[in-house]
Amino acid sequence: MNEVNEVLNTIKRGADEILIEAELKQKLALGRPLRIKAGFDPTAPDLHLGHTVLLNKMRQFQEMGHHVLFLIGDFTGMIGDPTGKNATRPPLSREQVLENAQSYRDQVFKVLDSERTEIVFNSAWMDKFSAVDLIRLAATHTVAQMLERDDFSKRYKGGQPIAIHEFIYPLVQGYDSVALKADVELGGTDQKFNLLMGRELQRHFGQPAQCILTMPLLEGLDGVNKMSKSLGNYVGITDRPQDMFGKLMSISDELMWRYLELLSFRSSGEIAKWRAEVDEGRNPRDIKVLFAKEIVARFHAQRDADDALAEFEARFRRGALPDEMPELSVQAVDGGISIAHLLKQSNLVESTSEAMRMIKQDAVKLDGERVSDKDLSVKAGSVVVAQVGKRKFARITVS
Repeated sequence: MNEVNEVLNTIKRGADEILIEAELKQKLALGRPLRIKAGFDPTAPDLHLGHTVLLNKMRQFQEMGHHVLFLIGDFTGMIGDPTGKNATRPPLSREQVLENAQSYRDQVFKVLDSERTEIVFNSAWMDKFSAVDLIRLAATHTVAQMLERDDFSKRYKGGQPIAIHEFIYPLVQGYDSVALKADVELGGTDQKFNLLMGRELQRHFGQPAQCILTMPLLEGLDGVNKMSKSLGNYVGITDRPQDMFGKLMSISDELMWRYLELLSFRSSGEIAKWRAEVDEGRNPRDIKVLFAKEIVARFHAQRDADDALAEFEARFRRGALPDEMPELSVQAVDGGISIAHLLKQSNLVESTSEAMRMIKQDAVKLDGERVSDKDLSVKAGSVVVAQVGKRKFARITVS
C-alpha cells in the first residue's frame, strides 16, 4: 500500500482534481496495467506547451507501466467541442480533420513513448453507429441534465442558440470511454462535465466506472488567457529553438513558477529550493534560463538549448538589457496595437509623435530587434520587451 501511495503522490503532482481518489487507489492496487485515455480533437494542426500539461501526465503513467490510449477525435472534431464557447462552432470537414490528425500524430511522440502509445480514432466505432444507436445514446440523458453544464446554461439564459448536435458532443466523448474500456481519463478542468459523462455511460453499459484526473489549463505568455494559438500567446512544440527560448524568457517572474510546476520535469524539492533561493535574493532570471533550456532540449536537443541561450545573451545581455524592468499591460484594439501607441501607453515616450521620432532615429527596439517600420502592429496576446534609447525598458503584455 505504501507503494500505491507513492505512485498516487506522483500522479497528483500538478493535477487539479482526482475523481474518485479512493477508486483510483483501488485500481492502482490491482497490479495490472491500467487503460489511460485522453482525447484530442484535431481542430488545429499544431500542439503547444498547453497541450503538453496533459501529455506529460500521460507520459508519467507510461513510465509506471500503464497503457496509454491517445484518442484523436476525428468524429467529434466534425461536431466541434462546445466547451467554453458562447456560440456554436462551425464543424470541420473530414479532410480538415484528417489533415490535422496527421499533424498530431507527427508531433505527439515528442512527449509520449511511441512504443507504449496506442493511437485510436473515435470514427472507428462512431462510423458504425446507426441512427437507432445514436437515438438510444441520446436517450440516456435529458435536456435538463445537459443544461447543468455551465457554458450551455449561460448560453440558454442569455438567449444564445444551442444547436442540437452540440448536445451530442459530450455523449459521444463519454461513449469513447465505453468503447475503449478506459480505467482513467485525463482532461483539462474545463472538460469535467464531459469526463463525468464517461463515468455515467460506462455504468449504464455495465462497465466499471473510470476515474477522472483533471489538469489545470496553462496560462499563455500574457499570464491571463489560456494558452492559445489564436491569441498568439503560445509556445509551439515545433517552434524554432531560438523562438521557444525567447518566448519562455519573456514570461513574468510570477508566471515562471506556474510553468515550472506544470511543465518542468525537475523534482518538487528542487523547485522549492529555487523558490527559497529567489526569496533570499537570487535573480529569478537564472531560474528562467534553466527552465527555458530544459524545455528547448526536450523538444529539440541540448546543443540547440545551449545555442539558443548564447544567441539570447548576444541579443539581450550584451545589449545591456537590465535584469529588472517594469512589467506592464496595454490594451489592443481590433486584435493589435500600433508600435507608437504601445510605447506611449507604456510611458516609454510622452506622445505618439515622440514615438515616431524615436523610430526614425533608430532608437526603438522590440525583443532586441531595431524597429524601422512606423506602421508596425503588435498582436494581442504578445509579450514583448520594448526599449527606447539606452535606458528605457519595459516588458509589455498586449491583452
